[in-house]
Amino acid sequence: MLSLVLVFSKSYSQSDSEKLPYYEIPKASETFTAGTVAARAIDGLGFRFYWATEGLREDDLNFRPNDDARSTLETIDHIYDLSRMIANCALKKDNAKKDTDKPEDFEGLRKATLLNLQLASNIFKKTEDVGEFKLIFEKYEVEFWTLIHGPIEDAVWHCGQVALLRRSSGNPFNSKVSVFSGRLQD
Repeated sequence: MLSLVLVFSKSYSQSDSEKLPYYEIPKASETFTAGTVAARAIDGLGFRFYWATEGLREDDLNFRPNDDARSTLETIDHIYDLSRMIANCALKKDNAKKDTDKPEDFEGLRKATLLNLQLASNIFKKTEDVGEFKLIFEKYEVEFWTLIHGPIEDAVWHCGQVALLRRSSGNPFNSKVSVFSGRLQD
């Protein structure tokens, strides 16, 4: 069972003093390589996660549609774990090692997730052959393809769940966010 400490203010939103990545989707690469395409998929995930989690309240984080479902906070915790797998793939690090730096509060999870995605995207943008990257587990490795249909797409799926959960708890996703353009609309 998830045991995170919730740190509450009015709502969870980015302060002016600390700008997190993915408020807007980064400028697209001018070249198409396997690395820039993988990075763009991660950037799209980062943008969706940023806005799915922006402005969440205590009621939103604790909301769960039924006793068998994950709460919003538990879903965000899972997305963090997926972001760690994505970053570890880019860093060529073993996913079997215990995560001793995992944040214990929502704001820390949100920030770490966004920074994990930014780190992975930045690494993949600089490579042309993503085949050199693997998901590494103590006793085996999995090809890069699995990163795409596994952790990346799973995290996108769960971002949609967070958006739905927050709507269900009475705090809908910002209607000015355009996932098509990767920007806020005026």
